Amino acid sequence: MPGHSSATDTFYLGIDVGTSGIRSCVIDAAATLQAEASTPLPVAARNGAAVEQDPETWWTALIANLDRLQAQCSLAGVAAIALDGTSSTLLCCDAVGQPLGPALMYNDARASHEAQRIAAIAPPECAAHGASASLAKLLWLLQTPAASKIRHVLHQADWLLGRLCGHFGTSDENNALKLGYDSLNRCWPDWLQGLDIPTALLPRVVPAGHPIGTVTAYGRKRWGLSAGTCILAGTTDSTASFMATGAGSGEAVTSLGSTLVLKVLADQPVFAPEYGVYSHRLGDNWLVGGASNSGGAVLKAFFTAAEIDRLASSINIDEPTGLNYYPLLAEGERFPDNDPARSPRLQPRPADDGLFYQGILEGIAAIEARGYRRLAALGAPWPERIITTGGGAANTAWRTMRSRLTGLPVVTAIHQQAAYGAALLALKGST
Repeated sequence: MPGHSSATDTFYLGIDVGTSGIRSCVIDAAATLQAEASTPLPVAARNGAAVEQDPETWWTALIANLDRLQAQCSLAGVAAIALDGTSSTLLCCDAVGQPLGPALMYNDARASHEAQRIAAIAPPECAAHGASASLAKLLWLLQTPAASKIRHVLHQADWLLGRLCGHFGTSDENNALKLGYDSLNRCWPDWLQGLDIPTALLPRVVPAGHPIGTVTAYGRKRWGLSAGTCILAGTTDSTASFMATGAGSGEAVTSLGSTLVLKVLADQPVFAPEYGVYSHRLGDNWLVGGASNSGGAVLKAFFTAAEIDRLASSINIDEPTGLNYYPLLAEGERFPDNDPARSPRLQPRPADDGLFYQGILEGIAAIEARGYRRLAALGAPWPERIITTGGGAANTAWRTMRSRLTGLPVVTAIHQQAAYGAALLALKGST
């Protein structure tokens, strides 16, 4: 429950831009939740392997979201703002940050030819391999009619933070990873020159939570923020979700959102793009993990929210369906195998919706278990327990099913929202 505050308290604002909506929350210096708000986003337009969205819809939803938040509590005491966005969602802008076309979403996989160019030159451990990586999307965008006008290449979080502080051209180490950034040596690698990418287009990269500016006059006027409100470099949505849980050494986090994301805290990075495995910096440690294209979006394609709630109590974990599904919305998988040709397997469909629902859950749980085995085989620590977040975390029967498959305790996170993790990043980055 939100806490109580006084007019003299200092606050920290976190914003999460996910696939289905924007969420925000305010915490105090003790990390106590003070207020939160949620605003839906329209569904991205899909045409085969192409998945696009108008970036202005993000900004419109962000304005509405912060309007709702301000109606709950004063934002005058907000010292810092951090924001997370979907990994590998990329757009190109002109010199003043105006988008030059729709953003290519995280699961856009049209750039298969460009991915082949990258595969021929990039080191195997680089996280920029694959048609859905930011780098392949950039190569594709550089062939569009708007290419001559491009001055900034930005991820979703980069662009929205630019709107909040009034200047563009900065990214964070987590988002920049799939654009080819070398997070070990903290630089853009020389091999990028072999792809004929104008280096001036690449963003300046700073650690997540690093100050990048202060809020614009527009933000001060509309939401009552102070002139000193600091805007911090952001992170990816899955990294923010991990931070929200408070997970430490020996713990892993599974995020069951629109997609399935696994992360394990490690003291050394692991990069294995052939399996869709990458590592993000988190302070002095690394988050080793991967993101499958399977997840809650598959359930929502077949069932309404009310139907999911009703069917959740109908599954029998002691009687597996044996359907052996591989739940995907479209062709292509990222992790635990990076296979653009992987086809969905959702047949046969039984007449009983309960069995079909359970079969999808079994399929997602099997991907999760295989994912943690993959991470361990590549050198990541085998976790002592899994903390779970996202819409599927509340399903007790599903948690039991997943625990049996992994052989690990599966517990629900106290704080599950990536927005809370972003708020913690704001707190840490400004103190």
